[in-house]
Amino acid sequence: MRTRAAVLLEMGRPVPYRETRPLVVEELDLEGPGPGEVLVEVRAAGLCHSDLSVIDGSRPRPTPMVLGHEAAGVVREVGPGVMGLKPGDPVVFSYVPMCGRCLPCSTGRPALCEPGNAANAKGTLLHGSRRFRRQGQPVHHHLGVSAFSQYTVVSEASLVKIDDDIPLDIAAVFGCAVLTGVGAVVNTARVEPGSAVAVFGLGGVGLAAVMGAQLAGAEPIIAVDVRPEKLKLAQTLGASHVVNGREEDAVRAVQELTGGGADYAIEAAGRVEVLEQAYRAVRRGGTVVTVGLPHPEAKLSLPAVSLVAEERTLRGSYMGSSVPRRDLPRFLRLYRAGKLPVDRLITHRIGLDEVNEGFDRLAQGEAVRQILLPHTGR
Repeated sequence: MRTRAAVLLEMGRPVPYRETRPLVVEELDLEGPGPGEVLVEVRAAGLCHSDLSVIDGSRPRPTPMVLGHEAAGVVREVGPGVMGLKPGDPVVFSYVPMCGRCLPCSTGRPALCEPGNAANAKGTLLHGSRRFRRQGQPVHHHLGVSAFSQYTVVSEASLVKIDDDIPLDIAAVFGCAVLTGVGAVVNTARVEPGSAVAVFGLGGVGLAAVMGAQLAGAEPIIAVDVRPEKLKLAQTLGASHVVNGREEDAVRAVQELTGGGADYAIEAAGRVEVLEQAYRAVRRGGTVVTVGLPHPEAKLSLPAVSLVAEERTLRGSYMGSSVPRRDLPRFLRLYRAGKLPVDRLITHRIGLDEVNEGFDRLAQGEAVRQILLPHTGR
């Protein structure tokens, strides 16, 4: 079949993307699903910094590639051996396909799935296939999803079936921003009620972490960013205090607001200097959870003695340490109950033809979550 998709031909083109056009929207050939694979009609996909990091070259991936990893859609066809899904099922994508057999999967840590992450690095589906073709040549998949397309083929291991009463443009945000941000609070940090939490960086993931902190009963919840509109949004999502890092010393402000330092700090900016701030902003015995993805060559410098003498903890959190088939349904139930107002994160809805302009807004910090609707024109 044919599908219209946004294809990254080369990384590293300069901004503004509306002029340099790193993503080319064109028709591709899409093969049907093979064994264990599923054809999905993509209804909505979020524009995320992880996509931007591939575009600007700070997260190298093979090209050409159909980008997009945070999405929801409807199953249209299943390949041989698919048992848990059928045509018509609404689904949310998981950007790490979960093999279910490797050591991380077997010990409840599918975000670290070894075959899944190896396939993601190669730009293939879980078992090595590539289903897109451009002028007869294979096109790589992004994180096993490739959601910036009207249709995509993925491994069954990349999908979680959801209830059909959740709007798919809302459900899409759960596939990355919510799994990562809320998961970092409740799965990785395991924040206790009454704990002081500071969130550094208020993109979609950071704002989801603010919601997660409120859900966990944290108090106070301090949101740190440099854009006033994001700080204002954070207040509506549960932040008790906001700090503009451009106007004041964020570390000192957090220490003053918490009487010495936060119990937990969530770093969601993907910048080493912000991670260092988060580390300095926690109290003795405090925990820093980092979910941002800095450049692979970036190095972190910390006073090593503080890890022992002050019993500080620094933890990484990939996909919010989530188990998608467990966490997506329960987070969606919390949304339905009004406790995760994820719809407030959506600032723009765009068509495929606007994708480059959308990444300009993301690069400039002018958007939180933009939802790409692949079947909608400009």
